[in-house]
Amino acid sequence: MNTWTEARDALANDLERVVGSRLLDPLDILFGTADLMRDRLTAKARAWAETLLGQDDQAATHTAIRLVSALYPGDAPFDPPAGWWGTPFGQAVIRRAGHPSAVAVSVSVAAGMLGITRQGVHDLANRGKLERHPPGITVASIRVRLATRAPDPVKGDHT
Repeated sequence: MNTWTEARDALANDLERVVGSRLLDPLDILFGTADLMRDRLTAKARAWAETLLGQDDQAATHTAIRLVSALYPGDAPFDPPAGWWGTPFGQAVIRRAGHPSAVAVSVSVAAGMLGITRQGVHDLANRGKLERHPPGITVASIRVRLATRAPDPVKGDHT
């Protein structure tokens, strides 16, 4: 299996898990009908993963924003825990849409987004590889840093 296929499958599984627990499980508790949606969810999760990892930036960004809006509704700004950014879905969101509600994030969140330690974030910022901005590090500089990593299955690296 290649990197893109592995990334797609991991992302589809993550999306299926999150959508199932956040949307289908509550519906099943209320109406007892979520089983009817499980097969459809499996197919949709794979399609969303392919879009999020595909070549069409606009479609990927739109899909990321739609999913975040549906899965994490509320009046407060979107603020998941730092560890969420390390999930396949979190990585797809940061790479394709950035942070839906922040220009800059704390060092802890930046570390989660990059999959490194807080000290690693400080080191990169001190070397000018990440841009500081209150309250911590700019999302734009994190996205640039992620884009320089290889291989990037989000950019459609099908090798």
